[in-house]
Amino acid sequence: MNAKGITGFVLAGGKSTRMGQDKARLPLAGRTLLDRALEAVRGVSDEVFVLGSPGLYEAYAPTIADVFAGCGPLSGIHAALKRTTTEFNLIIAVDTPFLTPALLRYLVERALAAHAVITAPVVNGYPQPLCGVYSRAFLPIAERALGSGAFKVAPLFPAEGTLLISETELSQFAFTAEMFENLNTPEDLERARRRQPGRNQ
Repeated sequence: MNAKGITGFVLAGGKSTRMGQDKARLPLAGRTLLDRALEAVRGVSDEVFVLGSPGLYEAYAPTIADVFAGCGPLSGIHAALKRTTTEFNLIIAVDTPFLTPALLRYLVERALAAHAVITAPVVNGYPQPLCGVYSRAFLPIAERALGSGAFKVAPLFPAEGTLLISETELSQFAFTAEMFENLNTPEDLERARRRQPGRNQ
């Protein structure tokens, strides 16, 4: 896989309401969640951006602000596809600290081979739109949805052109459902810290 053929993005925006503080800068085993996410994506792509407020995150990586502010993850995906210069784009959420470069590389390889509009894993029966590969063909779909006030991502997946990777397929390569665990609450963070012991201050 040519790392120059795909752009990587980490979604760091969001209100973090249930966590009570900015998730991106929370420590886990001595590194912030944003540092961990950027490291995973840099294992796949030579060009990596943060999606969020430049004032908050530009010290970590080049940062892209939403065009449609306050509209959830879809607005970040839209901003990424509007800015990218590559056809295929890996987008992950900042609060999924157990994603590995090997898993992300596998998703990218499947997306490139299929030339899919969207490639995403399915975990516990649900697509994971915030760990996916998006082609620029999704940009007009996202833009129309944002303009009409429809902000949920998965319902926008086109019937033709969506490649969903089953848990069965993932498990063949030792990729487990636990890798997709996301941290929404202080309790989630505490469980993650028990799973990843280390310096958390």
